[in-house]
Amino acid sequence: MKTIFYRFTMLIFCGLFVVSCSAPQVLQYAAEKPVLDLSEYFSGTIDAYGIFTDRSGEVKKRFTVLIKSNWITVDGKKVGTLDESFDYSDGTKQKRIWTLTEQSPGYYIGRADDVVGDAQGQLAGNALNWNYTLALPVDGTIYHVQFNDWMYLMTPKVMLNKAKMSKFGIELGEVTLSFHKR
Repeated sequence: MKTIFYRFTMLIFCGLFVVSCSAPQVLQYAAEKPVLDLSEYFSGTIDAYGIFTDRSGEVKKRFTVLIKSNWITVDGKKVGTLDESFDYSDGTKQKRIWTLTEQSPGYYIGRADDVVGDAQGQLAGNALNWNYTLALPVDGTIYHVQFNDWMYLMTPKVMLNKAKMSKFGIELGEVTLSFHKR
């Protein structure tokens, strides 16, 4: 009888652990306002301010980003270009040009030169979730790191972004950004 009780208790504990560790799903934000329209928000010039923190929470890098963006329609699909210019607090600079393509309502593919394969994005309500692998240069070596990137539209002009960076399932740190549309 103790064995059955022990197994039952362990089963409940494991079930609660799995539920508590489940990641949020973008559809849970479907009713949130204001509704994010990527082609509307990322149209024109956007300023962003961000930090990268390591696993302990220590700020390792601070940066600003100037984003110039526009959208066109190709074969009935919205296609956006986000031209990002990064300026880091240590004086280094970086450029990334994203091409975002709406695959179907709420689903996007993103491509950039330093993104390995396609970034997969899903949008609902005020939230967007991107998942992608970035070829990240560190001290002359390129590391492929995974990003789980969440963006939340706060007002028509302000969006917050939090991205977890990991490799082999081990969290390396987080990127936090605040976007301000001009």
